Amino acid sequence: MIKVETPDYPIYFGVEGYASLGAYINEKQYSKLLILTDSTCNELCLPHFLAHLPTTVPFEIVEIEPGETAKNLTTCEGVWAAMLELGLDRYSAVITVGGGVVSDLGGFVASVYMRGIDCFIVPTTLLAMVDASIGGKTGVDLDAAKNCIGSFAMPKMVVVDAQYLETLEPRELKSGYAEMLKHGLIYDESYFNHLKDIAQVDFGDIETLIYHAVSIKSQIVQEDPQEQGLRKILNFGHSVGHAVESYYLTNPNKERMLHGEAIAIGMVIESYISTVILGLNQTIYQGIKESIQYIYGKQIFSNSEVEEILTWLKFDKKNRAGEIRMVLLSKIGVASYDVEVTKELITKGFEDYLK
Repeated sequence: MIKVETPDYPIYFGVEGYASLGAYINEKQYSKLLILTDSTCNELCLPHFLAHLPTTVPFEIVEIEPGETAKNLTTCEGVWAAMLELGLDRYSAVITVGGGVVSDLGGFVASVYMRGIDCFIVPTTLLAMVDASIGGKTGVDLDAAKNCIGSFAMPKMVVVDAQYLETLEPRELKSGYAEMLKHGLIYDESYFNHLKDIAQVDFGDIETLIYHAVSIKSQIVQEDPQEQGLRKILNFGHSVGHAVESYYLTNPNKERMLHGEAIAIGMVIESYISTVILGLNQTIYQGIKESIQYIYGKQIFSNSEVEEILTWLKFDKKNRAGEIRMVLLSKIGVASYDVEVTKELITKGFEDYLK
């Protein structure tokens, strides 16, 4: 059986992982299980999951609305109320079956219910498999400010089953692919070079690509579980990316933007900033920009839109005393964190992104 072993929990790959999940649940003899999913996954993913879960522990299913707009405290309150009504106690557990929103929100709900109950994560999107399910970051948005409310709470187990990817639209797959590109940019140049020409990537071996991404993130998290130092490099592209994402979430005239699409924009702009502050080679930067824009295209921003996006940067959790702090690259595979950046330089980054 393929797995990544961390000090806190194992990550299993493939349908074989469900046997380990069932064995753990049966051994712990939980009083009840809450399976948290969303309406899309309830239809497309839950039948596969339930058919492979070998346990007789009683369970209840709670469904939330899909998408980032449901990732808030109001949804959490609804889930907590359901947990009370369904009789979950301190000896119960939560299993999340869904994408990044379900994983983040479910982990947070479990981490504070009855002061914390066990949680298991079964990610069903590429984004959740390589990012949200790994590392114990849980949380929800507050008034579209990304992940402002949350906790560090490691799951008991993660089961990565690539069969769920068959339910995804290509756009959702590309959203998760952005986080894989990020892992390469910050930590593994050969991995990035393998992924950057998407036309040459063998997606028939997607589980190996996922395994590599999970291994990178797990290694970083093991060195810095509470994000006091090295783990911050996983936020590359996210300072600008989260600001773009929040702007789109709050603007009714804009079409939906997926997390990975926003992070792709952030990675290009933060790579440009890296050339100015850390001396990232211009040719390398141009290669990063061309690769990412080939995969994700180019969004057009007016000057006024850039100004609005910049206002969201004040909510970034990496900031300190009102100063914008970013993760930047000195070269592919080598990242620095807590680098102070001005809004003027970010504006120049947008200008270069649009060239």
